[in-house]
Amino acid sequence: MTENSSCCTPEGAGHTGGTDGGSGEVTTTYKVTGMTCGHCEGAVSSELGELAGVSSVQAVAATGLVTVTSQTPLDEEAVRAAVDEAGYELVGQAA
Repeated sequence: MTENSSCCTPEGAGHTGGTDGGSGEVTTTYKVTGMTCGHCEGAVSSELGELAGVSSVQAVAATGLVTVTSQTPLDEEAVRAAVDEAGYELVGQAA
């Protein structure tokens, strides 16, 4: 399922994010709006996890932050498309 209208409403505020990489990997934190529950976290994580090179995704509805670890930096438009497919909106990289 890619719709979130039955259980979710827009919310989120957060700050902090990093782009430190370890073991040759790149970790980037993005701000995503609309996530409010575990279902939301799972939907976003599932879509982003399908992108080439992604090794882990951690989405936190309470903060609206999604941390993605990948082999190389991800194309932001690919990330945006994946988040959109899940039914949410990518604001951009977290500061």
